[in-house]
Amino acid sequence: MEQQYAIEMRDITKTFGSVVANNKVNLQVRQGEILALLGENGCGKTTLMNMLSGIYKPDSGSIFVDGEEVSINSPEDSKRLGIGMVHQHFKLVDVFSAADNIWMGKEQSGFVLNNKRYSDIEDIAHKFGFDIDPRKKVYNMAVSEKQTLEIIKVLYYGAKTIILDEPTAVLTVQEIEKLFNVLRRMKEEGHSIIIITHKLNEVLEISDRVAILRKGEYITTVNTAETNEQELTEWMVGRKIDLNIDRPVVEKTRPLLEVRDLTIKNDEGAIAIDNVNFYIRGGEILGVAGIAGCGQKELCEAIVGLRPIVSGQMIHKGDNIVGLPPKTILEKGISMSFIPEDRLGMGLAPSMSITDNMLLKCYRDSFGPFVDRKAGREAAQQVIENLEVVTPSTETPVRRLSGGNVQKVLLGREIKAGPNVIITAYPVRGLDINSSYAIYNILNEQKLGGVGILFVGEDLDVMMALCDKILVLCHGKVMGVVHAHKTSKEELGLMMTGALDLNGKYEDKPVGIARDTLFGENNGEEE
Repeated sequence: MEQQYAIEMRDITKTFGSVVANNKVNLQVRQGEILALLGENGCGKTTLMNMLSGIYKPDSGSIFVDGEEVSINSPEDSKRLGIGMVHQHFKLVDVFSAADNIWMGKEQSGFVLNNKRYSDIEDIAHKFGFDIDPRKKVYNMAVSEKQTLEIIKVLYYGAKTIILDEPTAVLTVQEIEKLFNVLRRMKEEGHSIIIITHKLNEVLEISDRVAILRKGEYITTVNTAETNEQELTEWMVGRKIDLNIDRPVVEKTRPLLEVRDLTIKNDEGAIAIDNVNFYIRGGEILGVAGIAGCGQKELCEAIVGLRPIVSGQMIHKGDNIVGLPPKTILEKGISMSFIPEDRLGMGLAPSMSITDNMLLKCYRDSFGPFVDRKAGREAAQQVIENLEVVTPSTETPVRRLSGGNVQKVLLGREIKAGPNVIITAYPVRGLDINSSYAIYNILNEQKLGGVGILFVGEDLDVMMALCDKILVLCHGKVMGVVHAHKTSKEELGLMMTGALDLNGKYEDKPVGIARDTLFGENNGEEE
């Protein structure tokens, strides 16, 4: 007897112009299981799930829910069939409360809001172990709270199959563990869960089975307990990949940029970075580690001039560049490129084409009133070819690209500007393993060319393999600067929580670095 699946997709094909996003893809999801959907950026994972959620309609193929063939023409059809999707970019109204974001989609809700909506949402949250205030406004929520709200929203409308698109991309380690506990509880309640992620360690930890796509085609589905990272990588990419990250040795140069006694406030007016000292040296990657929200974002924005500095100095060749306009800084011989964590909100203009986003970096160099779009188009084509960006053309709006391809466009544009200092925050967040290693190689190429790189990351294994030194922040203070090859995750973890200071002493609170240990020839450390 043929097994009945909660969801089954047979020979699903979807094209966008000349681009084949899905080609005769087959997928089966059992009731009460967590299925990981794995593949490189642009391989069609999100497109396939968007057909389940009613955003797209397949060009051909069949979809079955609980053994019966169905037609999904809209999100309403999907909701009626018990399918809910939590998108990578949340679909929430910022000025509404958590409860009102859920309630506004209720059919025939009437003109008068019912206070029972608060208790209904609290009941769902308590059942699955969520922690959320239904009266809290979305604009006051952290990313993890917004994601929680999106999951509660699909549960409220009776979803039995839940799709999560890159759910851990912007979460801390602690928030990821909390989310996984919730997913396990949902599984126990009989929900089927499809999770799209690039993080192989998470795939092995949370899923029961793994379905793999490659270049829009279905490759295989395997039991998680019977596979490993290397095998999954080979299926995903189609060839063997060396999972070791290179750390080339470059002859040391004098610091390109020295940060002295820097103090910065966050958006709420509280101290985000407190009297921080370090330097960025040419041919060196300096990692910045810390628990999310400990000042990394504010530090990056202040260095590139996007956030005011309360006090302190940034020294280049003896000159303090704090407060100087970017053009003046460039004239002094320092060219900085910034790769922010918010790719579409801060890094790129989502409604503009790849070509126009390339021109944003250099349009001031044009002579006369007209911009040379031919040069921008050539630059876009070069980035597409070098970084293997999956796109129909150079004129495709950036918002239509997958998250990984968006990141490639941003990184390609910033590298093409020829910087001598790169400030990058979470550059491989949301990228598949093949694209991530391509990014690591690009950063190493820049390092070999004498560029100084500040690398803000969240994966400590990657930081210890890629970076030369790691600066550790805790509550906005520097806990120490350590050689990456001489430290451990345990030591970094103790420093990130404020339990270990620079000299290896255990303290009750964070301790900053003494100024005289930072600006010596060896950064206060044994070489």
